[in-house]
Amino acid sequence: MLTKKGGPEVLQVVELPMESPGAGQLRVRVKAAGVGATDLTMLGGNYPFAPKIPFVPGYETVGDVDAIGVGDSGFELGQRVAALTVYGGFAEFLVRGAVHFLPVPRAVFDRDAAAVILNFVTSWQMIHRVAKVRSGQTALVTGAAGGVGTAALQLLRLAGARTYAAASASEHDTVRGLGATPIDYRSGKLDHLTRALEPNGVDYVFDAVGGANIGPCVGALRRGGMVIAFGFMGAPGILSKLAMFSNLFIGARIRGRRGSFYGISALYRKDPVPPREDLPKIFSFLEESPCIAHSFDLLEARRAVELLARGSVEGKIVLIG
Repeated sequence: MLTKKGGPEVLQVVELPMESPGAGQLRVRVKAAGVGATDLTMLGGNYPFAPKIPFVPGYETVGDVDAIGVGDSGFELGQRVAALTVYGGFAEFLVRGAVHFLPVPRAVFDRDAAAVILNFVTSWQMIHRVAKVRSGQTALVTGAAGGVGTAALQLLRLAGARTYAAASASEHDTVRGLGATPIDYRSGKLDHLTRALEPNGVDYVFDAVGGANIGPCVGALRRGGMVIAFGFMGAPGILSKLAMFSNLFIGARIRGRRGSFYGISALYRKDPVPPREDLPKIFSFLEESPCIAHSFDLLEARRAVELLARGSVEGKIVLIG
């Protein structure tokens, strides 16, 4: 449970009463939960899609149906399900509306299913619903060794795109193994480094960093190209966010490029249908396992978030129940 604002140390193991599912709800015994940057953001107590502190974090969950509320849920006891929970996943049991859950195919392992709910759906929707990437096009991914970054590289490769990955030198083997050409962003300006490989610029940039990084991302694009920003890693304050969005939407257009911002939580609250359509597609072709960096026991969420906060994780962290 997130007990107060602070760092990972404010995450505490607590015992809560067992909750019964209400009408139209499921109680799920959690078997795996993903850990991501949004869980770090929630520690500050100002994430707009989370309840007021205290609450249990946990953005994505896989588990077995343990109890079913009144009504036809469409699920059976013991059935394995997945959900984009946004919060509540770092628990042994979770109660949520049945409408949020999807069945998990038998061939997909628990930890793999948990690792793709947020990262792969985010990447899939940016690539196919926003950018509409076609085979033969080019793309640059920043934060490429992170959870969403590695997912994007895998999906871009499946889409037939030629990809470039901005990552530190120690992460180059990871991104190269996912089919991308690594770029050491610390060795120069990102737009210059990219254009040394693609003189006319790339078709798309998927940027996880934000903030001042938006300018070089726009510079790395060909005329008419698009930068899709996601997350707020490089823009912690209001003024930084305003400057970032101004550069993303206005600055890009002035320079003959396009800018777009993707946030899965806001989109899911507005329309839950697209994620529910896309996750089964991802499960269906999950022949190659997602890039999982570390696994912890379910109630070791604090240790997992502490590791994530250090900023050196390549791939995804998963909790196993």
